[in-house]
Amino acid sequence: VQLQASGGGLVQPGGSLGLSCVASGFTLRNFAIGWFRQAPGKEREGLSCTANSISRSYYQDSVKGRFTISRDNAKNTVYLQMTSLKPEDTAIYYCARRYGPCSEYADDYSDWGQGTLVTVSS
Repeated sequence: VQLQASGGGLVQPGGSLGLSCVASGFTLRNFAIGWFRQAPGKEREGLSCTANSISRSYYQDSVKGRFTISRDNAKNTVYLQMTSLKPEDTAIYYCARRYGPCSEYADDYSDWGQGTLVTVSS
C-alpha cells in the first residue's frame, strides 16, 4: 500500500496550486481519501475528503470555496485543487486512506503518504 502526494511548491499569495495523491497497492474506489496538512508547531488538521459511498465529501471551513477535491478511480488518483492561497496555508500536505466513509479526524485513517510541502509567500 502506497500513497504518493506531489505537486507542492512555492506560490505567491492569491495563487493556485494543484496537489495529486497517487494510490498503489489497493483499489482506490473502495476507500475514502482525505487531505490533511500540518504547519510547524501545529497539529495535523483535516481539510477535505472524498469517498465513493453515499457519505458526502467535506471541507474544513477555512478552505471552503477555495479548495476542491476530486478523484479519478481509473487513474487511482485523488486531487486537491487549491486557489486563493494564503500565507496561513503554508504546511506539509498529506493524503491518507481509510476504509469507510469520510472522516475529518486523522486518527481514523490507517495509511498515510509522505507529504508534500506547500509554501505561500511573496
